[in-house]
Amino acid sequence: MAPSLPPLAGLRAFEATARHLSMTLAARELNVTPGAVSLQVKELETALGLRLFERKPRSLALTAEGAAYHAAIRTAFRLIRDATAELTAGLRRPELTLSCTPAFAVQWLVPRLPRFEAAAPGIDVRIGVTNRLVDFAQDRVDVAVRHGLGAYEGLCAERLIDDELVAVCSPDYLRAAPPVRHPADLAADLAADPAGGPAAHRLLHDEHRGDWALWFRAAGVPDAGAGHGPVFADGNGVMEAAKAGLGIALVRHRFAVDDLAAGRLIVLFDQRLSNGLAYHLIYPGGVEEKPAVAAFLRWIRAEAGDALIPAGPPPGAGGR
Repeated sequence: MAPSLPPLAGLRAFEATARHLSMTLAARELNVTPGAVSLQVKELETALGLRLFERKPRSLALTAEGAAYHAAIRTAFRLIRDATAELTAGLRRPELTLSCTPAFAVQWLVPRLPRFEAAAPGIDVRIGVTNRLVDFAQDRVDVAVRHGLGAYEGLCAERLIDDELVAVCSPDYLRAAPPVRHPADLAADLAADPAGGPAAHRLLHDEHRGDWALWFRAAGVPDAGAGHGPVFADGNGVMEAAKAGLGIALVRHRFAVDDLAAGRLIVLFDQRLSNGLAYHLIYPGGVEEKPAVAAFLRWIRAEAGDALIPAGPPPGAGGR
């Protein structure tokens, strides 16, 4: 007669506790209480008739028997995990996890995702939206898109989308507002009331409120009054406000491609502001060997390269 197996719940609790040398961490991993882990380990020790841990006031240590037993069952648990992964691999759809900023997700990526789904059917894309840097291993991220200069130590970084800011507004705003044929006209209107009183035109700002002053300086005109106007939490808010006819916004040209092509926004001047920053595709070396990641990288590179920017109106556009 084959010997009976020890309590399987106790084995699982013991393996996790021995790995962490902490019942609290084992309980967190197993999604149970530390008391439940302690009870399951004690039941296993009773069934085996020996102690597996030396219980100290503030720590745990494996006994000699416990260390030998853990080495054996750890291999068994690994074999079970590997066998399960192999068995279910064919049942799961290939997937990749992408981390990107909110503005990039809403204004550029999401409208284009149906094209990726058509180009690579059967691949699931999981999108995490955040402005913070990610730990690719800990956060289980395959690819990230971040805004910056492209210096990301230990990671592959490719320049994806240049960061050119242009002044845009809605057609309704353009029809209702006084004509502005040059950035100097806009600057003069904003500076007409140094106290910040009502002006004929309204500037819309995102969290980078200084961008308008830089834009005016690049155009070679005074930037007085460039700080006035409502401020939105991010680029998504300022883009929506511009489309609603609330004022003139500085937006990333590539992010406005669809709205410009559809006529929801109009480029007001030819003047652009480029500050050397860009959106970069970032990933750890070797991750492109995963077929799903390789397919996504090929697609997003082509998509960024093919995104044509509609020409703006000729100089002097504007007026009632």
